[in-house]
Amino acid sequence: MPEIRIHQEKALDHAGLIKLCPFNAIESSGSGLRINAACKMCRICVKKEPEIFEFIESSQSGADKNLWRGIAVYIDHIDGDIHPVSFELIGKARELAAKIRQPVNCLMIGSGIKEQAREALEYGIDNIFVYDRKELEHFKIEPYTAVLENFITRTKPAAVLVGGTVFGRSLAPRAAARFRTGLTADCTVLDIQENTDLDQIRPAFGGNIMAHINTPKHRPQFATVRYKIFSAPEKSKEYKGNLVECDIDPSRLSSDIEVLGVHKKEKETGIEEAKVIVVAGRAIKKEEDMAMIHQLAETLGAQVAGTRSLIETGWLDPKRQIGLSGRTVKPDLIITCGVSGAIQFVAGMNNSAFIVAVNTDKKAPIFKHAHIGIVGDIYEVLPELDRKIREAAK
Repeated sequence: MPEIRIHQEKALDHAGLIKLCPFNAIESSGSGLRINAACKMCRICVKKEPEIFEFIESSQSGADKNLWRGIAVYIDHIDGDIHPVSFELIGKARELAAKIRQPVNCLMIGSGIKEQAREALEYGIDNIFVYDRKELEHFKIEPYTAVLENFITRTKPAAVLVGGTVFGRSLAPRAAARFRTGLTADCTVLDIQENTDLDQIRPAFGGNIMAHINTPKHRPQFATVRYKIFSAPEKSKEYKGNLVECDIDPSRLSSDIEVLGVHKKEKETGIEEAKVIVVAGRAIKKEEDMAMIHQLAETLGAQVAGTRSLIETGWLDPKRQIGLSGRTVKPDLIITCGVSGAIQFVAGMNNSAFIVAVNTDKKAPIFKHAHIGIVGDIYEVLPELDRKIREAAK
């Protein structure tokens, strides 16, 4: 395991050095200073006092990276209906694979899914491995994990990308645990180095920092990604990938879960699918003022969404929250009304095609992400904006 070594002969100001760590991981002992179990390996101490604190890499050699090649994508689906996040991950996987000149392999698990699996080939992948058995008709965590383990053992991918869906969030950590490797959840940025180390970036500590995570000594590297973070590639029948039919020992498909029945709920169109969104922020003073937001949304044919503060007031349904603890959106147009632009919120909408921000504070962080920024009071700007849009539409 890596460690932070303290050069005690140089550590003279104990009180000052102890204050360096925001996690209280530096403490005084009988023999000098020491690093306790609260250490997060953030290396703040190393950056501020490099002559006193030294980061020591693990002495373990780690996995042979030459044996692990390519990018794998788990194809998430329900009864063969592929979740669009899977196509977005294929697009990102192709981009990563091109940098290291290695293949993109996909995995699809289920029953009677071979024809649907061929659809994935039209998005430019090299191979799709299909485990098609009656026992896999419904998602059950034990057999699905066994299949994913079998697929990884067979193909040895350098990285595995999984959608941040209900199924994906259950499956990825179990598989990662079996290979004793790392998993980074809800990545917002993915890149790859020539040695196939995956650069995984995600908001951390409540969105107050962007964490850059690597897994240099273990393979495969797992990452989950929410819907609407990346873009799906164009579909084309000209792509010539291979469909590989796979099998697995039936004894590995046993489960203590019995599916008695499946009741499909009515499909809802959420803010994730909206082309235009109007977002209400903390600047809304009272619930009656939400009428102004709804009026602008009606004029634009848009959906209404909100920040966490608006949701906590009860003025909007939680399903309409944008951000780390809400939904991720990627509309053609988004108008933020009185939204400051905290990292937690921006992480859920910064891939929008066109961003308009209205805020009284010209230094508000949201303006760093906006294509058009309007410095002004939403109570003055929005009614005027609504009026002009209506006039232009006549």
